[in-house]
Amino acid sequence: MDRETLLARVVAVGRRVRRIERRELTEFRRWVENTNNLIHLSILLFVPLLIGGVTIISNALTELSFLLFPPLASGTYTLFADPEGRYASPVKFVVGLTVGALAGWAALELSLLVSGPPAGTFGVLPAAAALSILLTGGATWALGVEEPAAFSTALLVLVTDRATPQSYVLSVAVFGALVAAVFYVWREQFYEKRARYLYSTVAADDRVLVPMRGPDWSSETTAVFGSRLAAAHEAGRVVLLGLVDDGDDERTEATVVTDHLESVAESVRAAGVPCEVVVKEGAPVTATLRAVSDTGCDLVVTPYEADDGALTDFVRGVFRGPSDAIAFRAVDDDCDWRRVLVLVARPGDTAHAMIDFAERIAGEEGALSVCTCIGSEVERRPAETRLANLVETVDRPVETRVARSDVTAYLTANARSYDLVVVGSSGDRSAASRFVSPPTFERIAEVETDVAVVDRGDP
Repeated sequence: MDRETLLARVVAVGRRVRRIERRELTEFRRWVENTNNLIHLSILLFVPLLIGGVTIISNALTELSFLLFPPLASGTYTLFADPEGRYASPVKFVVGLTVGALAGWAALELSLLVSGPPAGTFGVLPAAAALSILLTGGATWALGVEEPAAFSTALLVLVTDRATPQSYVLSVAVFGALVAAVFYVWREQFYEKRARYLYSTVAADDRVLVPMRGPDWSSETTAVFGSRLAAAHEAGRVVLLGLVDDGDDERTEATVVTDHLESVAESVRAAGVPCEVVVKEGAPVTATLRAVSDTGCDLVVTPYEADDGALTDFVRGVFRGPSDAIAFRAVDDDCDWRRVLVLVARPGDTAHAMIDFAERIAGEEGALSVCTCIGSEVERRPAETRLANLVETVDRPVETRVARSDVTAYLTANARSYDLVVVGSSGDRSAASRFVSPPTFERIAEVETDVAVVDRGDP
């Protein structure tokens, strides 16, 4: 093997490794876009680190008791496990732990005055244990600082050395404040702003390619739809793609297509969105994917095409491409999409992308609703939590609905109340799942409302 051949193989292997790395990073980012996954990952990272840090300090300060760690660990888990929940207040966390320790100390002193010291090295007076729980419950309730871990600090102070309850109370307050400060910074600077750091569509999907296919009114309405998505970002722009077949008259056909696209482009530019026209020849899917690469676009918005209820080969080919894609089905040429319904089946990157696209289309004055359908009442509470996690990063009022209904039946009954329905392509479902239950968009052909089918790319 000569040197040039060896070098070429090394370069090829390097490129393949980089592609694999990019794919793995993309898959990890999409996994962590699920709020539940992000929370569990944060728990795995921060709880051990915080407890480890406290342990290092504890080993350096002999007066600190190891009994500090159980309530601190459980309280830290409670904070990170539900960052927007009832017990997610840093102030209540610190005050609750401290009040519990103070209540236990008070119960210990009172019991010693009445009954004397307990028998045995690690004995605890039953009266002291009962009184510490009573005082903790009453004090935290009265102060509005109820914290589950407070009952742990109240009981554990009873088994500290007689001379060190005050040190235990102080260490609970100090290290509780340390944990609360870390949690507060994590929640305010990362968790609450996770859309900016994690959700790729928020910072991208602003260079929109629109293949101009099908009837003129349909493709032109799709172009307007794509321009609305691009207009939401300062760097947004639209590329109108004309597709021509290989043949003797391709030059004449390209000229005709270009003239038509330029007229549409002028209307897009008039709305304040940069727009250019590109004409490609060859197989439609191949030409479209080549145009995505050549123009640097990261979102394809194509007119919806179906054959006997299923997507055409062209739309399926676009969905299998490297960039995010939307198949837009317009029922007429009305471009007023102020009331938008997002129908989500499960949390994840697709759901966040759908909500982001819907927010762009609705605009500042529009109304945005997010709905999921359930099959039984036992699913309602988890479904409500999932929707709350999905919409809490949206900086606008969002209506959430949990409907105990079949998806098709729900849309049939409610779609006319909206100007646009956004659904997922079910690309993340298995083939068996799609066979048993066809994708939602294949079951709503008769819905008299514009529909946008969102598919995340496969880079």
